[in-house]
Amino acid sequence: MDSQPPPSVAAPPGLPPGAASDVVDETVRLPGRTVRILRPRDGDAILDELLAEDDPDEDRLPFWAQLWPAGVALARAVTARPLAGQRVLELGCGLGLVGVAAALAGARVLAVDRSPEATTFTAINAARNDVTLQTAVCAFDQPERVLREAPWDLVLAADVLYERRNVPVLVWLLPRLVGATGEVWLADPGRSMLARFLAGIDATGWRREQLAADPDTVAIHRLGLTMHG
Repeated sequence: MDSQPPPSVAAPPGLPPGAASDVVDETVRLPGRTVRILRPRDGDAILDELLAEDDPDEDRLPFWAQLWPAGVALARAVTARPLAGQRVLELGCGLGLVGVAAALAGARVLAVDRSPEATTFTAINAARNDVTLQTAVCAFDQPERVLREAPWDLVLAADVLYERRNVPVLVWLLPRLVGATGEVWLADPGRSMLARFLAGIDATGWRREQLAADPDTVAIHRLGLTMHG
């Protein structure tokens, strides 16, 4: 990403109200291309609005409202893989960077998040980068939509192990989302829950390997029953 502060832009139609509609235009440099991502200027302001509600819902915490290093690393890895015609699912899409990168690589993408604000931003960011993808509001623990459309060729997830409760859910869910030849790529910045998650995956009989990334900040784990080069 550029070191300069991203420029302010006029909010396009359809954005959520309040602090989420105060947006900036972030440039992300991927191998061979540049992606522009619209994001809220101030995630803390969105959190303040939520906490000011009479009964704030913790499931609406605005984790989606910024570009996380794991998402940038995963987008870069995805860009280097030819995905023409493949069916790709992104779990926890946030602002949509990873899903946009997969669509630019030729995939047919469904990007899901438990936050409707996230899927709104993802759809807008896809359009800003001249790609088409589908979005849906879908939580890890209510995965009926993504299971119904399984098996997927590739499932992508960036920084999804930030809560303990996500570990058993994902260990159960991920093998059910891909067939014998499908893969999961999970990018993690060193969350404390990673070791527990990998132990659970090993117990399922899946193979795993670590893809090249920045080992000091983000590891990308490639998971599946059978993996080829």
